[in-house]
Amino acid sequence: MLDFTDRIVLVTGCGSRADGSRGEGWGNGQAIATLMARRGAIVVGCDRDTEAAEVTRRIVAGEGGTCEVHACDVTDRAAVETLVADVVARHGRIDVLVNNVGRSEPGGPVEMDEETFDAQIDVNLKSAWLCCKAVLPVMERQGRGTIVSVASVAGLRYIGKPQVAYSAAKAALLQMTRATAVLYAPRGVRLNAVVPGLIGTPLVRRLADKYAGGDYEGFVATRNAQVPMGFMGDAFDVANAVAFLASDEARYVTGTQIVVDGGFVAATR
Repeated sequence: MLDFTDRIVLVTGCGSRADGSRGEGWGNGQAIATLMARRGAIVVGCDRDTEAAEVTRRIVAGEGGTCEVHACDVTDRAAVETLVADVVARHGRIDVLVNNVGRSEPGGPVEMDEETFDAQIDVNLKSAWLCCKAVLPVMERQGRGTIVSVASVAGLRYIGKPQVAYSAAKAALLQMTRATAVLYAPRGVRLNAVVPGLIGTPLVRRLADKYAGGDYEGFVATRNAQVPMGFMGDAFDVANAVAFLASDEARYVTGTQIVVDGGFVAATR
C-alpha cells in the first residue's frame, strides 16, 4: 500500500531548519517529503529558505531516498512557472503536488493592516492557486495526477487565536479544492485537502512568541489541553494523511478533506 515508486512528487514548503533530533519536532513539509521518499517517490521540494530545504534533502539522502530541492517563492507567479517547467523538463511529469505553504499572523479586521492581510492571502491561498494553475495542465496532459493541499482547522472554526486573515484564507483553500476537484474529475485529476489541528512542529515556538508573549512551555500546555486526546499531533500524522490522499488507494476520493486534529473540531470547548 501507499507505493509511490518512481512517482514525481512536488512538495512546496519542504524545509525546516530543525531535524527532530533535539525534540523540537519536524516540519510538516519536511515530514511529507521524507515519508514520500520512504515510499519510493522522487521528491522535488521547494522552499524560500534554501538552508531549511537542504536539511530535508540531507535527511532523505541519508535514508537512501531521492530528494532534490529548489529555492522558490510560491507567491511569485514567474517563480512557480519556472519551477514547474524545470521539473517537467527534468522528469517529464508531475504525479503529485502537495501545497504545504502557510503562515499565521495575528489580528482582527481592525487591528490588522492591509499589507499583512494581503500577505496572508498570498501565502495561504494564492500560493496554492498559482501552483495548481501551473501544474493542472501538466496533469491533464498526463491523463492523471493528484493534488493535496494542507489547510488548517482555523478554516473550519474559531480556534482561540485572533487570526482572521489566516482563517479566511484556509477556508477559501478548502472551497477552492472542492470546486476544482469537480472541474477536473473528468480529466483524471483528483484534489483533496488535509486539515491539521494543533500540531507540534518547530513553528509552535514562533506562535508562542506571537500569541503567548514567548511563553513556550505555557503555550504548549495550553495547546495540549485544548485537544480531546490530550496532546498535539506531530508532522507525521499530517504526512500520513497526505500520503493516503495522494495514493492509488484513494483513487475514488476527490473533493473532500481529512481532518487530523485529535478530536479538536468535534469538541465544543
